[in-house]
Amino acid sequence: MFLLLPFNIFDKVAVAGGGTTGHGGSRGTAMILRKQKGPFPFVVVAYDLFDPTANITITWDVVSWTPDGYVAVVKMNNYQMYRQITSPGWTLGWTWAKKEIIWSMVGAQAADQGVCKEFPSNIPHSCEKNPRIIDMHPGASYNQQFPNCCKGGILTSLGQDPANSLAAFQLSVGNSGNTYRTVSLPKNFSLLGPNQGYTCSPVSVVPSSVSLSSGGRRKNRALMTWQLACSYSQLLASRTPTCCVSMSSFYNSEITPCPSCACGCMNSENCVKSNSTISSVVRRNPQSEGIAPMKQCTQHMCPIRVHWHVKRNYKAYWRVRITITNFNYNLNYTKWTLVAQHPNLNNVATVNGFIYKPLLVYESINDTGMFYGVEKLENDLLLQAGSNGSVYSEMILRKDEKIFTLNHGWAFPRKVYFNGDECIMPLPVSYPSLPNSVLPISDIRRLVIIQILIATFYQLL
Repeated sequence: MFLLLPFNIFDKVAVAGGGTTGHGGSRGTAMILRKQKGPFPFVVVAYDLFDPTANITITWDVVSWTPDGYVAVVKMNNYQMYRQITSPGWTLGWTWAKKEIIWSMVGAQAADQGVCKEFPSNIPHSCEKNPRIIDMHPGASYNQQFPNCCKGGILTSLGQDPANSLAAFQLSVGNSGNTYRTVSLPKNFSLLGPNQGYTCSPVSVVPSSVSLSSGGRRKNRALMTWQLACSYSQLLASRTPTCCVSMSSFYNSEITPCPSCACGCMNSENCVKSNSTISSVVRRNPQSEGIAPMKQCTQHMCPIRVHWHVKRNYKAYWRVRITITNFNYNLNYTKWTLVAQHPNLNNVATVNGFIYKPLLVYESINDTGMFYGVEKLENDLLLQAGSNGSVYSEMILRKDEKIFTLNHGWAFPRKVYFNGDECIMPLPVSYPSLPNSVLPISDIRRLVIIQILIATFYQLL
């Protein structure tokens, strides 16, 4: 859900409908309202139905003073349950309040050193007024590493891999003042992950962070701590959707495809045909990261298609097959996530092929779950378009006789997300329907009664 709001209303988190901002709150309407400066009178506000408190929190801890500044540890905690930062990784930027410089960094590096004419001998790591910080790769030298660093900018989601949902680095800042009163907070933070989509709040002073040492027996408190939160908006990240959903069932031979032009319409410039010589060249030599994806020509033109197939109907259970297909010729999806909403997810019996985790966002409501690949099965990496460009899993769900039905598209998901972006669903009228010969028990009984009455009527004639 996206809203357009005047920029001068609030600069805080508000929750309507009696809900709270915690994951255990009631089902309400949460809005993140931010004041923005500049020529734009409106700001896009995103509300994630299944992860309303999702954000990436950036904490800046001043751990020691230096003759002309301080040493700080910067941490990035990904509190998003199913949205991660993928390759080529995050880029964190800000604007210095004064004429600060970065003397040195450990665990990350500035993308540009900048102009350091004022330092002919002892040259700083970066003299940029607006530094852009990037992560280091796992092969970084030992003296350049820092705890929770050097992952190539990849930051996994909290729900999938909590141990790798944190990134950190250390920097030594100069020309900043070295007391509580003289030091100034950076401003205008930005986060690319790797594309646009994140909007960061103003930085603010918070209670000093506490860390443990000596095996957890000693508490160390930061001298100062600043904090801000960056929230994601799919509308800002991409002008067009990035995935779509198709459907099929055992009781209907017709397949409901993704809506036409769901992610843009086909033309000769934005896609290649699967049987063309171009596609084989692209498959052998994937384009470098950062270049627009080369997609296979399809009627939906989405990079990702999620197919939901109702496979079997048993007496007490029913079976679903989920297939994810990649139509990108030059992009692999690492540590992908899939989120689905369906009322019967509160009775999942088994999931084969994927890992399933319920998303208990609201009390007493268990209709949403997250799926992701298994490293041992090598399906946590969704390869580029081609014969190996798909992964699948089967799921068995217990029936609740009070609500279970194959009528009116009940067996298909209400919403689907891939890598945190909502997928385009087909129109309900196009869902696979039951054959005319297959009727609910109530309709069959009604039909039998009518036939008996007709037969009795003709006997009386």
